[in-house]
Amino acid sequence: MIRQQEAPLVTVYALACVALHLLLLITGLHLDAIVRAGFIPARFNADLILPPGFFMPFVLTPLSSAFLHGGWLHLALNIVILLFIGRQLEAPLGSKAMTILLIAGAYAGALAQGLADPASQVPMIGASGAISALIAVYALIFGRSQAPAIGPIPSHWVRALWLAAAWIGLQLALGLAAGAGFGAVAIWAHVGGFLAGLLLARPLLRWRFGVR
Repeated sequence: MIRQQEAPLVTVYALACVALHLLLLITGLHLDAIVRAGFIPARFNADLILPPGFFMPFVLTPLSSAFLHGGWLHLALNIVILLFIGRQLEAPLGSKAMTILLIAGAYAGALAQGLADPASQVPMIGASGAISALIAVYALIFGRSQAPAIGPIPSHWVRALWLAAAWIGLQLALGLAAGAGFGAVAIWAHVGGFLAGLLLARPLLRWRFGVR
């Protein structure tokens, strides 16, 4: 069993998400923070008119949005998955590789969501993009269950794709249970983060262990 001190990055990230969510609720700034620090694809267009006050620079919103969550259910689901998978990855990969993976997942998720709906003015929030990158690496490297290859797709990739589908399906079910519908779940952010994990898994292993 991996102890907390062996996964400091994931533990601190999870605690920061919980502490920030609680602070924003107590201060009544939750919705304001989502608007000002969430990832809004339409902000890429300079013609978008923003209300007065400070807004997180657009280039940093993929990171700031990864610390924001819509509610306790959304937060709890992400934190449970983050701690379960993240702690198992951080011990062997190290905190530096995990930092790269989380940041890449957050930005890849934001990029995919922005490309899918560039005119959207709805803030995208949550750690799903970053977590999706972790899920991809976990499935590729540490997954024990076997899945048959599908044509030219190797078995370890098939296993990873099945896990990604389950993760996205769980998020969709959460959105429906909360009465928000399919549109409330940033599907493309999950896909983008997952693809980032697939692409980074082997390079990070080579960097960490010097293997091919």
